[in-house]
Amino acid sequence: MQEHRQKEEDMTIKEKVQDALDKVRPSLQADGGDVQLVDVEDSGLVKVRLTGACGGCPMSQMTLKMGIERILKENVPEVTSVESV
Repeated sequence: MQEHRQKEEDMTIKEKVQDALDKVRPSLQADGGDVQLVDVEDSGLVKVRLTGACGGCPMSQMTLKMGIERILKENVPEVTSVESV
C-alpha cells in the first residue's frame, strides 16, 4: 500500500490526468469515440480533444463536463476545469 501511495506522489499532474483518462476511455470507446489529452496548464485547466463519434456528438459537452471533468476532478484534485479544443 505504501509503495502505491509513493508512486502516486511521484507522478506529475499530467501523468495523473492521463491515468484518469485511461479509466474513462473504455466507456467512450464503447460508443465509438475517444479522448486525447492535449495539455494540462499550471492553473489546473485540462485541454482534451474528443474524437470519433464523440467529436461530432451533440451530447459531447455533457459528456465532457458531467463525465470526463467529474472523473478527473475526483482523481486529480489539482484539476480545476476541462475544456475541449
